[in-house]
Amino acid sequence: MSTRKLAELPGPDVAARFGPDTIVVQPTGAVEHHGPHLPLVTDFLLAEHIGGAAVERAADEGLDVWQLPTLAFTKSDEHSWAPGTVWLDADTMFDTVVQIGRAVALMGAGTLVFANGHGGNTALLQVALREIRRRTGLKTFLMPTLARVPGPDGEDADERGLGIHGGAAETSMILHLRPDLVDLARADRWVPDHIADFERIAFNGGPVSFGWLSNDFGTPGVVGDASRASAEYGKLLWDVSLDQAVASLHEIARFDPAVPR
Repeated sequence: MSTRKLAELPGPDVAARFGPDTIVVQPTGAVEHHGPHLPLVTDFLLAEHIGGAAVERAADEGLDVWQLPTLAFTKSDEHSWAPGTVWLDADTMFDTVVQIGRAVALMGAGTLVFANGHGGNTALLQVALREIRRRTGLKTFLMPTLARVPGPDGEDADERGLGIHGGAAETSMILHLRPDLVDLARADRWVPDHIADFERIAFNGGPVSFGWLSNDFGTPGVVGDASRASAEYGKLLWDVSLDQAVASLHEIARFDPAVPR
């Protein structure tokens, strides 16, 4: 059978084919504000396309891996002020992914991987990994779908490490995937320079994190520099992101937390 989309299988085939070595990938995206130049479906596209392509390639390379339909509505309430955003609150999102884990365990699979395209889901999914593992015994993992790669022509050079939402990387990726949905004439540099020099408080990797809404920064709900995005940068991001996701799935397939006997 050529499909790797779990929902396209007949039910009896799931029962016959799935076992402890089966990996089920659940892409998680979002439908949320991404400024005036990008579609609401940006994070959904990242999760759907990269997650799906990674499953296909990993299956071709011998892994027993399958893709669930991408979750569109997730924890996006940091953008709830913006028209078009559709979000679930934390309790609803948490319950949803835990119940997905329950269903995957009942299918007979051994591993559930969330391939996440929306940063606002990350902390919640990290907690859900342990909850699903405790309740079901599944091995559980979370991996990003968009890799971090410097722009070859300096597309992200002026973001000061703050290109986290609707900036050069995401805009370039959508230029690669769906250029018909990008309006570069409405793109600009929206970098909150007034917070860029803090040494401890940071979005990614800093020792001090902070709660934020996307309209906190004096920008139109964007944090980054979309003005220099390019389809060429998007193609590079696609290639690296796909390679990273496939390599992650291979490592997940051989991971066992137990001490060898």
